[in-house]
Amino acid sequence: MSSAPSIYDVSRLSGVSTATVSRTFSCPSRVKEATRRKVYEAAEALNYSPNAIARSMAIQRTDKIAYLICKQGATILDEFYAGICDGILHTVNRTDYQLLVSTEEDWKLSGATAQSKSIEGVILGGKAEMSLISEFRAQGIPVVLVNYFVPGLELPSVVADEAGGVRQAMEHLISRGHKRIAMLAGRLNPYVLSERYNAFVAIMKERELPLKPNDVKMCDPDVKSAEAAARELLSLAPRPTAVLCANDVIAAGVCKAAHRLGLRLPEDLAVVGYDDASFCTMLDPELTSVHIDCRRMGELCVERMTELLGEKPDVSEFTVVPTELIVRRSS
Repeated sequence: MSSAPSIYDVSRLSGVSTATVSRTFSCPSRVKEATRRKVYEAAEALNYSPNAIARSMAIQRTDKIAYLICKQGATILDEFYAGICDGILHTVNRTDYQLLVSTEEDWKLSGATAQSKSIEGVILGGKAEMSLISEFRAQGIPVVLVNYFVPGLELPSVVADEAGGVRQAMEHLISRGHKRIAMLAGRLNPYVLSERYNAFVAIMKERELPLKPNDVKMCDPDVKSAEAAARELLSLAPRPTAVLCANDVIAAGVCKAAHRLGLRLPEDLAVVGYDDASFCTMLDPELTSVHIDCRRMGELCVERMTELLGEKPDVSEFTVVPTELIVRRSS
């Protein structure tokens, strides 16, 4: 004998979130007529009465949203995504929502589901697996992406102005007289890496600066890998006089390689990082870096989520947060 249909069945069949199903029966005036009709039709098709749904929602509705960090090996203490979490918490605390924070890896290992955790919406930070996104969408759970974007997926995404940040960094280096500029790219989130790399190449061509195949090196986003790649870059003839790094950890590896090769920063080599991590001011010389307003990104994620849960029409699919170059002594 099959089990009785649940709120999630109604959500899936109607194509709206569980929160919207709840509002349709508890506060119908807050739901658009077309949406109400879809929910009522789904409930009727499932032979699920409005009273049963109301009772179910009285127990199951939690006004809970989740924030999952989707980065391999990450913890909730990861500085970049913790900054986004700070913005999410700051905004959620001004609403009636509750927040669950985890990593994608821990979510999967625990066997958690949207149903078992009773969440009504999820914010995914970084490169989320498509299977995870599909799982949430199949359950009618609204999804907001942050620091990631997938064209054609039609999901609200909050990102930093990656290309704008690269342009600020490049204009800074060019203004200091640098023409032989190299890039040390990291194996990062593919959206972020492609935006930063493409902007670097475009500006080099735009300014008619020399760009050879070996002027761009890939490495893992750790100091050891970055130092090894930097040694290769700095052995080129003629040697680059400036290096744009895909993030600050990679920049730290470049600084380490330069120091061991006897190069002075910024007299012999200028180094610019990206993300403006807290340790930038702990390096000697202090690291020039592109600042990303992670907290603002988190705040905007909650704004997009509340719009989705409130069935607001025309929720912005692509929200861009400005970046700012913080100039220090490394360049």
